[in-house]
Amino acid sequence: MSEEKKGFFKSFVDKITGAQPLPAANNAADPPESQAKPGFFERLKKGLSKTHESLVGRIDTLLLGKKKIDAETLEDLEEILITADIGLATTVELVSSLEQRLKRNELQDGEALKIALREEMLTRLKANSANLDTGSSSPFVIMVIGVNGVGKTTTIGKLAGKLSSEGKKVLLVAADTFRAAAVEQLEIWGERVGVDVIRHKHGADPAAVVFDGCKAAVARGADVLIVDTAGRLHTKVNLMEELKKIRRVVGREIPGGPHETLLVLDAATGQNAISQTRIFKEAADVTGIALTKVDGTAKGGIVVAISSEFKIPVRYIGIGEGIDDLREFDPEQFVQALF
Repeated sequence: MSEEKKGFFKSFVDKITGAQPLPAANNAADPPESQAKPGFFERLKKGLSKTHESLVGRIDTLLLGKKKIDAETLEDLEEILITADIGLATTVELVSSLEQRLKRNELQDGEALKIALREEMLTRLKANSANLDTGSSSPFVIMVIGVNGVGKTTTIGKLAGKLSSEGKKVLLVAADTFRAAAVEQLEIWGERVGVDVIRHKHGADPAAVVFDGCKAAVARGADVLIVDTAGRLHTKVNLMEELKKIRRVVGREIPGGPHETLLVLDAATGQNAISQTRIFKEAADVTGIALTKVDGTAKGGIVVAISSEFKIPVRYIGIGEGIDDLREFDPEQFVQALF
């Protein structure tokens, strides 16, 4: 690719991601980006502010002046939870648990109700919580899936940077060969975080790219291999067959792989994220979720819905465009920031 073309794509990607150029080399004397920002919890709290308003703010309004919690109060709470994208199935579970507490006279006032709701949410998030352990295999293969536009490639770039900063040798595979911009964007992220990218020409067979990526990962002694895939839900059947083919290739070349199938979802899509999870779970053995664009959305409650309904751990959340704004999901920290 010409330098002029690379410059164009880099400028384009930096515009859509809001990314800032990284230092030319990692220098221990340079202050990390996170030190120049408020702490992660403060950023998470700020990112969840709209969700807080749509959920906790409305609950506070509901409970204002109430001296007694009754069945009618819980009915009103149920409506708030559903419209705050907690999801119908999860809302029914939550309200049912609260009804049991009400029968045991545990909900004496509004504050007790809020505490109980917080506890019930946390219980469900913690029940399906687990951080990703990439040390269980070498190379550890992460197949990243998700529809176009959710921030999949950007998430891969940030994840590669995070793992690389932890001392792991990471290799990326550009298997979304149907979108030229996806390949170029991944290459730019590779340059930014100092990670090599295996790619073929635009329109190449994705499985062939993955095959070369697996061979390269073994030959170069990579610790982690991250595979970007296409996300064309309008050609659902072809997409599903393609994902299955990629999984077969990985499994044949690297025993046990892919070790993680990470589904990237856009928090701002709300209930659409539920349907996307259902579709991709049918096509691939989804083992973890990365939730992007949590900051600035009023639909952050979808985290609880997805975790509770599908029993899939949320591995990462993204709360900004900075390279260090992709973090491991901490249920307690999330619920604390939400409330």
